[in-house]
Amino acid sequence: MPIIQIDGQEHEVDTGQNILQACLSLGLDLPYFCWHPSMGSVGACRQCAVVQYQHAEDEHGRIVMACMTPVTEGALFSLTGDKAQRFREGIVEALMLNHPHDCPVCAEGGECHLQDMTVMVGHRDRKYRGKKNTHHNQYLGPLIHHEMNRCITCYRCTRYYNDYAGGTDLAAMAAHDHIYFGRHEEGVLESEFAGNLVEVCPTGVFTDKPLVHEYTRKWDLQSAPSICTSCAVGCNTSPGERYGKLKRIHNRFNADVNGYFLCDRGRFGANFVNSVNNLNYPGSRTEDGRFNALDQQQALLKMAEACDTNNIAGIGSPRASVEANYLLRTLVGADNFAPGFSDVEQPLVELALTIQQSSSAMIADIKNIESADAILILGEDVTNTAPRIALALRQSVRNKAYELAADLGLESWQDSAIRTLAQNQRSPLFIATVGDSRLDDVAEERFNLAPDDIARLGFAVAANIAGEANLGSDDELQQKAKNIAKALKNAKRPLIISGTSCGNSALMESAAQVTQALCNADKQPLPLLSMIVAEANSLGQAMLISDNAVSLSDLTARACAGALETLVVLENDLYRRGKEKDINELLENITNVIVIDGLDNRTLSASSLALPAANFAESEGTLVSMEGRAQRHYPVYLPNAQRRASWHWLLACLKQMGRDEVTEIECFDDITQACATQNSSLSGITTAAPNHQFRNIGVKIPRQTHRYSGRTAMRADISVHEPKQPVDKETPLAFSMEGLNRSQPGSLLPFVWAPGWNSNQSLHKFQSEVGGQLKLKGGTAGTRLLQATDNSNNIALFESPAAFKALKGQWQMVPRHKIYGSDELSVHSPAIAKLVRPAFVEINASDAKKLGVNDGDGVDLNDNKGDKLTTLEVSINDSIATGCVGYSVGFIATENLLAGESLVLSKAENWSPSESQQAVSSGVSDV
Repeated sequence: MPIIQIDGQEHEVDTGQNILQACLSLGLDLPYFCWHPSMGSVGACRQCAVVQYQHAEDEHGRIVMACMTPVTEGALFSLTGDKAQRFREGIVEALMLNHPHDCPVCAEGGECHLQDMTVMVGHRDRKYRGKKNTHHNQYLGPLIHHEMNRCITCYRCTRYYNDYAGGTDLAAMAAHDHIYFGRHEEGVLESEFAGNLVEVCPTGVFTDKPLVHEYTRKWDLQSAPSICTSCAVGCNTSPGERYGKLKRIHNRFNADVNGYFLCDRGRFGANFVNSVNNLNYPGSRTEDGRFNALDQQQALLKMAEACDTNNIAGIGSPRASVEANYLLRTLVGADNFAPGFSDVEQPLVELALTIQQSSSAMIADIKNIESADAILILGEDVTNTAPRIALALRQSVRNKAYELAADLGLESWQDSAIRTLAQNQRSPLFIATVGDSRLDDVAEERFNLAPDDIARLGFAVAANIAGEANLGSDDELQQKAKNIAKALKNAKRPLIISGTSCGNSALMESAAQVTQALCNADKQPLPLLSMIVAEANSLGQAMLISDNAVSLSDLTARACAGALETLVVLENDLYRRGKEKDINELLENITNVIVIDGLDNRTLSASSLALPAANFAESEGTLVSMEGRAQRHYPVYLPNAQRRASWHWLLACLKQMGRDEVTEIECFDDITQACATQNSSLSGITTAAPNHQFRNIGVKIPRQTHRYSGRTAMRADISVHEPKQPVDKETPLAFSMEGLNRSQPGSLLPFVWAPGWNSNQSLHKFQSEVGGQLKLKGGTAGTRLLQATDNSNNIALFESPAAFKALKGQWQMVPRHKIYGSDELSVHSPAIAKLVRPAFVEINASDAKKLGVNDGDGVDLNDNKGDKLTTLEVSINDSIATGCVGYSVGFIATENLLAGESLVLSKAENWSPSESQQAVSSGVSDV
C-alpha cells in the first residue's frame, strides 16, 4: 500500500485509488461534483483541484484534478494551499454565473451537494451582474421533475442514465452556456432506473416529483432503516415520514445488495401506504353484508372465539414478515398452514429453495453478479421480475472492458478511457426467454422459445459442459448449446440465472444442471447461481413450511368437505393466487373468514372479520430475499390507534386464547428467537439485526435529525398541548431527535448526515472506505442463510422435457411480467399507476394472422370446455414463440389465467377495453 503525503501528513492508502477516493476515505473534505463511486472519473467539473509537488523542495507545485490523479508512492499533495483553494473557489463562482438564487424554494434545498460544496470552498460574494441564461423545463413523466436552470454541467445525469443504466432517451445537447440535459422531445423517461437521477444529480435539476407535490425538507423527515417490498431482491431503503404520511423513499446503501441505486418501482411504488383504500378500523360483517367498525379489544375477542376450534386453517403470505407467518402457523398448526402461493407457484418456490440449498455453486448477491464475466439467463425477464438485478447485469457485461483496461495498466476508475478502449466489446450474456427483454441490447445472443424449449436448451448446455451426449436435442439446439457452454467454461466467474416467473419447473431444473456441471468441472472461484422468486419473503415462506405443505387446493377440498370452520388469511389477496371460481368456492364454504391486511381487496371484502394490518413503514419484521439474505425493516412511524402489525394481532390472539407456545414471548425479538429455534433453515435470522436492547454508546438511535423542526407546532391545529413522543420498546430506534446516529451497524442506519455534508453524498462518512464495493462501518445489513455446499452430489439429476408442440387450435399461456402493473401493492401508488398500460396478450404476427386479429384488437380466451375466461387487447410481438401467447401477469383481467395452460383463442367482436383492464390490481380506486 503506497504512502502519500497530504498537507505535511503521511497517509497509507489503497493501491489503485485516485487522490479524491483516497482523501474521502481518509475523512478529508475535498469538494467534487462529477465524480461518483459507481461511475468513476471523467474530470468534467474541475472542482476537486489539489496542488501536487514534485519533491519536498518544490514550493510552487502544480494544480491537478484529484479524481484523475492516481496515488503513487511518496506523492506530495496539498488540499489547503492558497493556489488550490482559489482555483476551487473560482470554479464554484463560474458554476454559479447562471444558477438561480432559488434555494428557499428548491426541492433540493437542505440536501443539496452544490450548497455543501459552495460553503466548503468559501465562495460567498458574486461579482457577476449580467443576465442569467434560462431554459425550458421538460415534462419527464410522473416520477421526475425537471428544473434545467439549476444545472452546473457536471454530466453525472447522462453518465448514469446512458452509460451506467443503459438508457437512450436522455442526452446532453447544445454547447457552452446553452448545454441542455433532457430528452429530444418531452415525454416519460423510458428507463426503469430513471429515479436514481434524483440522488445522482448534485443540484435540483432532477427531483422527486411525488415529493414535490407534498414537500418536506430532509431535516424534517422521520426515517428508519427499511427493506423494499416490491420484489424479492431485498433492496435497502430509507423511507421518510412527516405528518403521519410517507413522503419519499431514498436509497440506503448496502454494498452486497443494492449499492447506490434502486429501481423506480422500489423508489416510487411505496406510496400505497398513503392510499385511501387503507383499512383503518377492524370490521365485522353483519347479516346484510355491511361491516360494523369495532375497537381493537372487541375485534380481538371475536378473533379468539372464532379461532378456538380444531377445524381451523391459515393462509400465510410471501409479502408478510417471517414472524407474522410463524405466528399464524403456530395458531393453526403446521398441518393446517398454507404458505399463500398459488398452486402453480408453490412447488416452484420450494424447488428454488431446494436447488439453492443443495447446489455447490455460490448463491449470487448483486456484488457477485456485477463480477460475472459470462451469464446465461434461462426464462427470466429480469428487468420486470427483479429490476435491480438487471441493472447489475448491465455492469457485468462491462467486465470485458475492465480486462482490456487491466492489460494496458488502466485503473478501473478511469471511466472514459475504458469505454473508449472497449468500444462495443462486452462479456457474453446469453438470454433465453419467452419474449423480448430490456436487456436484449447488451446480449451476445438471445433465444425466444417456449418454456420447455428453454429448458431443453439448458439441459443441452449442461451436457456440453459435462462432455456428455444430449440425444434429445436437434442440431440447431446443439450448436446454440455448444456456443453457450464454451463461453461459460472459458469464463472466470460464470453466472446462471433462472426463476419461477415462467411457471415451469423443468426450466429451473435445467439451470441447476448447468450450474452443477460447471461445479463438477472444478471451476474456481465457484460458479454463481441466482434463482429469482416473486415476492419480498417468498424464500422465507419456503424455509418456514415443511415438505408437502398444504396448498390452496387442499384447503378448498377441506372446506367443501365441511372440515373447515375458520380460515385466517394473512396479508394475501387470494384472488391473485387462483381462479375466481376456485377462491369463491373456498371462501363460501367457511363460516369464519378472518383477514388481516392493510389495503382493501376482494378477499378482505369477502371476510367475516377484517383486521387492519400495519404496513412495512409502520411495523418491524424480517424478510428473506431471493439470495437467502434475512434482513430487518423497522417502523418509520406508528400506525393509527386501531391498526396493528400483523404479528401483534396474532400474538394477542394466541395470548387471549391462553396458548402455551407464547407464554414466554414478551416482545418482537422473542418471536424471532422462537422461530429460529424451531426452524433450522431460519436459525440465522436472529443475527439479521441487533435486538431491541442494542444501544449506541448507551443511547438509542434517533429516527429524526437533530435539526427536526416543528415538533411543538405540528399538532397545534388539534391541540396546543405537545404530546409525549412515542416510546419504541421493540427496536433500538427512538421516535425522537435525541440519541446518536454514528458508528452503528448498517442495519440500523436511518439516514446519512455529517457536518458540512447535508446531501446523500455524506454516505462516505459512514463507510470504512469510499466506494461502491465497500461496506458500512459495523458490517453490511442482513445475514446470509444460504451457502454453497461442499458435496457435489447433493443436487439431483433432472431429465430434459420433450420439445414443445402446440395443440391444434390452442395456444400455451406464458407469463409476461411488467415492472409497472404486475406487483400487487405498487399500483396503488398514483405515480406508478400512471405508467401502467392496460392488460394485454402478446402473440406473433403469424399466429395473429391465423386468428384474424391486428394490433389493438380484442381476443377472447376460452378454456377447453368453451367457457370464456377473459377478453384482452392484442399486442403483436414477433419475439413470442409460435404456439405461445404471452399475457400480462398480476392484472385483474388476467387473474383467471394460469401459466402453462393451453387455451382456445378467438377474435372478440365489438370489443373495447373494459375498466378491469385499466385497473391493474384488486381494489384500485385512488389512481
